[in-house]
Amino acid sequence: MADKEASVAELTDKFRNSNAALLTEYRGLTVAQLKQLRGSIAEHATYAVVKNTLTKIAANAAGISSFDDELAGPSAIAFVHGDTVAVAKALRDFAKANPLLVIKGGYFDGNPLSAAEVTKLADLESREVLLAKLAGAFKQSLFGAAYLFNAPLSKTVRTVDALRAKQEA
Repeated sequence: MADKEASVAELTDKFRNSNAALLTEYRGLTVAQLKQLRGSIAEHATYAVVKNTLTKIAANAAGISSFDDELAGPSAIAFVHGDTVAVAKALRDFAKANPLLVIKGGYFDGNPLSAAEVTKLADLESREVLLAKLAGAFKQSLFGAAYLFNAPLSKTVRTVDALRAKQEA
């Protein structure tokens, strides 16, 4: 009984301290495949095989009820502590190569996610790419502003040069 309470407390903490939680079913995967999956997401998440009943209690204690209907069969959760998009991509890519891994849903930023929404999340570009695009947009708008400020000055200089040339002639 104490072990179960400790497990629930630990899972509740993991739910509360994670950026996101992505629920999967791993039926039929080998230990080696699970180890490979854990390694592919280790930088941004921990992947834990969970007991459904205890996980349901822990999720509800953390204020997450969206997993209640999904917790059936052999379940494992990726508790994300880093880049959620990178973890979603890694799970999607692993599931493509190993169809026995089924992404069932998730919980991200206070909102439940369906399996389709997790896939959409995986389709987003990485944080670094999005930041680079944003920086490029800022740089472009600054160049545009600088051009607008310089245009009247250069036009004035050309007009003064033309008048000076006309007076000298």
